[in-house]
Amino acid sequence: MWDFIQDQVLGMKWLNEAIGRGVSLLGLDTASRWGGSVQFFLYDTTKITVLLCVLIFGISYIQSYFPPERSKRILGRFHGIWANIIGALLGTVTPFCSCSSIPLFIGFTSAGLPLGVTFSFLISSPMVDLGSLVLLMSIFGTKVAIVYVIMGLVIAVVGGTLIEKLHMEPYVEAFIRNASSVDMDSPTLTQKERLVYAKDQVVSTFKKVFPYILLGVGIGALIHNWIPESWIIAVLGSRNPLGVVLATVIGVPMYADIFGTIPVAEALLSKGALLGTVLAFMMAVTTLSLPSLIMLRKAVKPKLLGLFIGICTIGIILVGYLFNAIQPILI
Repeated sequence: MWDFIQDQVLGMKWLNEAIGRGVSLLGLDTASRWGGSVQFFLYDTTKITVLLCVLIFGISYIQSYFPPERSKRILGRFHGIWANIIGALLGTVTPFCSCSSIPLFIGFTSAGLPLGVTFSFLISSPMVDLGSLVLLMSIFGTKVAIVYVIMGLVIAVVGGTLIEKLHMEPYVEAFIRNASSVDMDSPTLTQKERLVYAKDQVVSTFKKVFPYILLGVGIGALIHNWIPESWIIAVLGSRNPLGVVLATVIGVPMYADIFGTIPVAEALLSKGALLGTVLAFMMAVTTLSLPSLIMLRKAVKPKLLGLFIGICTIGIILVGYLFNAIQPILI
């Protein structure tokens, strides 16, 4: 039953077969480069768009129960590493990209929450949201998705705890440290208002994310059908011990959310790239994109920004090598 759910409901293999038949009716051979590219593009774009809309609606509905003021009260009840764990878990019900999470991070910090807790939230939010769990399950399987989320939460908790222990509060910009009276109240919503809010979030997020889905699927189709497998194996396969580091460095300048990186990762894996190398690339793109780092620089000083980048980079690289080591168990 679970295999059916994973393959036919989440993975939508029936859709891939239907699109393949449609492409063949148009006179294109799906075994050829052009036919395979068209099938890959139509299938992945449709599948990811459907999952995107369903997931955003569900997650936004859940998120409506956790406005900033309520999240602040929840986080304020915990102390020590438990506060970091709760901060990281709350990050899983926030929007999908790092840029969307930074305003909430600023609001939590301004409201007086411990800096380490807010950084645990900031790290986990783009890296391990609920959408990533479901989408990774649809592509890589349940075991990979669960281990990915656990490792992402570990990076968030360890990173936030380290920042807390190093007492980095002086490296937060003064306008944030002095804004503890910021009003973060949110009105209580009715069920109808929550549903409308979730619908509006679907429309808003879809408009922002869809161009990246098209770009990601286009790159994935190119990799899947045009780039020789030997090239991918040479650069990102087991022959290159620095493949994880290279994938992480390549991912940092890019800006996309997990919905845009999934088709690229799927194509790389099918061409022989190691699982950990592919996941390191995804983590780097979603967590350390240049636009989000520029936004974060407005809120924190260079020393704290550098520490954040260093913690995330080292954590991502270690997770990548771990996945490479246990890949035979997971796939």
